[in-house]
Amino acid sequence: MGRKLAITGILFVIASLFLKVSGLLRDMVIAYQFGDSYQSAAYFAAFAMANTFILFFTTGMKNAFVPSFIHAQADGKGHHHFSQIIRGTMVLGLIVSALGALVSPLLLPLLFQFPNLQPDVRADAIELSVALAIIFFIAVFLVSLNSVYEAYLDAENKFSLSVISQIIVIGSTILSTLLFADEIGAYSMAFGYLAGALLSYIAKRLWFVPKGSHKVIGKLDWEEIKPFSIIFIPVAITVMVGQVNLTIDNIFASSFSDSAVNYVNYAKNIVHFPQAIIGVTIGTIIFPILSKAIANANEKSFKQGIEYGLMLTLLVLLPAVAGMMWLMQDLITIVYERGAFTADATAATANVGYLYLGSVLFFSLQNILNKAFYSKKQGHVILRISLFSIALNVALNFLFIALLDSYLAIPLASSVMALVYFALNWVVFNRTQGKLNSHFIVKDAAKIFAATAVMLLALWLASGILEDLNIYIRFGLTAIIGAIVYVIAALALKTEIARFLISKLRKS
Repeated sequence: MGRKLAITGILFVIASLFLKVSGLLRDMVIAYQFGDSYQSAAYFAAFAMANTFILFFTTGMKNAFVPSFIHAQADGKGHHHFSQIIRGTMVLGLIVSALGALVSPLLLPLLFQFPNLQPDVRADAIELSVALAIIFFIAVFLVSLNSVYEAYLDAENKFSLSVISQIIVIGSTILSTLLFADEIGAYSMAFGYLAGALLSYIAKRLWFVPKGSHKVIGKLDWEEIKPFSIIFIPVAITVMVGQVNLTIDNIFASSFSDSAVNYVNYAKNIVHFPQAIIGVTIGTIIFPILSKAIANANEKSFKQGIEYGLMLTLLVLLPAVAGMMWLMQDLITIVYERGAFTADATAATANVGYLYLGSVLFFSLQNILNKAFYSKKQGHVILRISLFSIALNVALNFLFIALLDSYLAIPLASSVMALVYFALNWVVFNRTQGKLNSHFIVKDAAKIFAATAVMLLALWLASGILEDLNIYIRFGLTAIIGAIVYVIAALALKTEIARFLISKLRKS
């Protein structure tokens, strides 16, 4: 079982890496074709709004469906449960898709101002963002169906298949942008996404999901759907919070300029790359383990899974965040600076990126606590804190913008909000679910921070030798030196989670 889980985890990490690299390639293509122009700003504004509901279904469904399906399977009702959830989601997805398409023409012109643009260009930017949002909301219906299938694949520990279906969507967006951007501009990205959502759905129906596992057509059993909805809705709303906060960031950025919207999105996408690879991967793998521990009434295994999930996230993520901070300017240059993306855009994006790094760390740690609540079907417990974080983000944006008079206040507000969000959820978890082993967590966290400090010291000592090298060579050597020094330091300091990870890899 342990070997099978290790192999599954490795395959999932590889698939997730391909997914996030493809997402990065998509952003590189957007930067190359549109740079920091109003077209890319219109795309980011439209997608941020639609993506709120895309995450509502995708991540929300996984967090609610995985434990509910595992319980239904244990009771011999897996087929019925799966069938009812896909039917109910089809209805909800159609409603959300239609409402989103109807509301976008009313809402987007109010939210996004672009005051630096000439009136005629501003009108074009808003008109474009509305049209793109309508296309994305049409795709939301397909996304809602895909979300149930991806959640089912996760529940069956077929993580890599779930990820591959998402790669199809991003790949289609990239291909469409490369082929049609010169002819139809930013529309190429929206139509590419819509085509990818359709292709992903077809692939899952034909190849990924077993044909006898469910039935799409049939009567709705509200007695089955209603208890699931009570779990799903709070969880899905909680999941939306991150994207709602990004939409808030975009709204505040648009009050400065269309370029500020681009810098915020380019920076956040690349800075959150480690979170998407490390935090989400660990959270996804640990989720079925926590759900099964709860199903088996094994509280000790449940608590240990959370503790090790938190520390494993910190072990891998903290040096990645620190290394990214060290290499930020080179990283933005390598990834984005070509085509329509200029050196000035690189400098501006890097400055935003520095201030977003705090949100990467705290949201990744928060993801583990979220999985703990979701596995107990208690997503409603953290819903109020999630909604409070939205209000806090708005308040912090107003405060920091008043103090700094710069769009750099936006990522700073996001990082401070993420810290408060994690701290509040930590307190709530320990009060409602029982205390975690704080001695183990604090002791190992201190060692991880110390190992990261040793890594940064080594990079500082080596910087004089590396600074005159070619940017690609400098970047590669810095990453290699940092990784080697960090691993040696973590082992020398006898970090327990590192030793645990090595022992598990040896046994597998």
